[in-house]
Amino acid sequence: MESVNMHEAKTRLSQLVARAAKGEAFIIAKAGKPVARVTAYDSPEVGQQKRMGFLAGEFKVPDDFDRMGQDEITELFGG
Repeated sequence: MESVNMHEAKTRLSQLVARAAKGEAFIIAKAGKPVARVTAYDSPEVGQQKRMGFLAGEFKVPDDFDRMGQDEITELFGG
């Protein structure tokens, strides 16, 4: 997450708010110390954000996934 100092945030407020509205959160810092996190008003809370596992149960990974194409890859790299 990008950190912006207070002076820069004042100068670029419109640009930063536009980015936050698109979903890009940022931190405002004062003297290098984070003081505020800015996100879009309708963005989910940090604990509610789903990132990993959103496709759980939608497909099955084969048991030999890590060995698929092993012979072809070995052949391509001169093994």
